[in-house]
Amino acid sequence: MASGKVKFFNTEKGFGFIAPDQGGQDIFVHKSGTRDDLYENDKVTFEVEQTQRGLSAINVVKS
Repeated sequence: MASGKVKFFNTEKGFGFIAPDQGGQDIFVHKSGTRDDLYENDKVTFEVEQTQRGLSAINVVKS
């Protein structure tokens, strides 16, 4: 599992981005990929999935 910090999350639209602790590009996260409500600066762990549109975080859990 990877870890990081929520950089941005739009609760109305249900998506945002996670900045991974190991660096690299920000990873897209959709509300369907988490069971927790996400807010900016939350520390999270997650799995990364390659989609047609790029990297996406799934199984996101606050840590």
